[in-house]
Amino acid sequence: MPPSPPTSSSDAEARRELRNHRAFATGLLVLMAALTLCAYGIPPHFWPSEYARALVGAAAKAGFVGGIADWFAVTALFRHPLGLPIPHTAIIPQQKERLGIALGRFVATHVFTEKDIAAMLAKLDLPSILHRFLADPAASRPLAMTLAGMLPKVLATVEDGRARRVIARMVPRILGGAGASKIVTRALHGLVDGGRHQEVFGFILTQLRTLIASREEALRHAIEERVREQGGRLVGWALGASIARRVLATLTTEMDKMGPDGSELRDAFDEWVRREIQRMEEDPARAAELASAVRAVVAHETVQAWIWDIWARLRVALEADAAKPNGRTVAYLEDALGSLGAMLESDPAARARVNAAAEGIVRTLLPTAQQGLSAFIAQVVASWDSATIVERLELRVGKDLQYVRVNGTLVGFLVGGALYAALRAAFGASGL
Repeated sequence: MPPSPPTSSSDAEARRELRNHRAFATGLLVLMAALTLCAYGIPPHFWPSEYARALVGAAAKAGFVGGIADWFAVTALFRHPLGLPIPHTAIIPQQKERLGIALGRFVATHVFTEKDIAAMLAKLDLPSILHRFLADPAASRPLAMTLAGMLPKVLATVEDGRARRVIARMVPRILGGAGASKIVTRALHGLVDGGRHQEVFGFILTQLRTLIASREEALRHAIEERVREQGGRLVGWALGASIARRVLATLTTEMDKMGPDGSELRDAFDEWVRREIQRMEEDPARAAELASAVRAVVAHETVQAWIWDIWARLRVALEADAAKPNGRTVAYLEDALGSLGAMLESDPAARARVNAAAEGIVRTLLPTAQQGLSAFIAQVVASWDSATIVERLELRVGKDLQYVRVNGTLVGFLVGGALYAALRAAFGASGL
């Protein structure tokens, strides 16, 4: 048995109204028939005049014919009049498939249009809905936990060989691209403003002193050989050892003076670093040189192996933390979602981007959705059984169609009476 359309609680009321209006239209048709019979069946002396009897008879006949014609037209939409299989009657049951296709096409192309969807999205205020959703801990925390639960799968895809090769090609391009100098200069600004560059300089000096102390004998011999090459064997034999000791002693003394409290060399280093940062910010050629250097370093096999080793350790820590309901990953994601909601509420540009993205998605999916909706409506209508679809449509439009019957009867009555009066006035009683 084909499925029937769903019923509603208002069906009983609609059925009662249809029954009342149909009774009224039928009663009016019966009245026209009665007046017609009276005009012919009642003796002439019971009428005020022959003209009145003829006028009522003509009007009633026209009203009866108009009522019958409209009854036939209304009935022919839903069923065969009097059960007779007259051609071009019972239109809706016999054209159910075409009706479904036409209805589906109309809804898809005239109701779900791009303009109407855009207006609906504007009234919907999607950014505010997202803000309320993300600002509610009862909603944002489960979402954060779900995202954290997806993290191991996302990380697993990164471990895939193809993903590793793609990242190995992309990272040098990203870090060595046009924005590399900005990243480096921002990092250097942070080091310089916090005085960390002097800590780096101090570390280098410490390592240099250690190196000099461990290689002092070799350095002394190297200086002696250099003195012999420049001054001859005699000068080298007489002064080489003394010059070497003085050079090393002076170097050690100067390095000892470069304490954390400051020195000329430290000040010069600070000035050089700041000047280089300014050059990287203002000189495109210098920025390009830096980007090329960063790209070469990151692309080196040793550096990439080191990066992947760090990534492997970081991945294990992330996966372990993501599995904890109260871990840092869940807390971070929850805070990030809350911040996103606050931004959507306060930032007009972010709201505009969300609305534009939603409209873009709608424009992309709308043609396919329209076709699917049209086909769905046509399929649903075609699956209904004929008796049920007739009943459902008649409940919705039957009341208005009964007014068509009433109007046809009354208009026929008035036009018939007016036509008789006009013809009687033009041609007299003998012409009728």
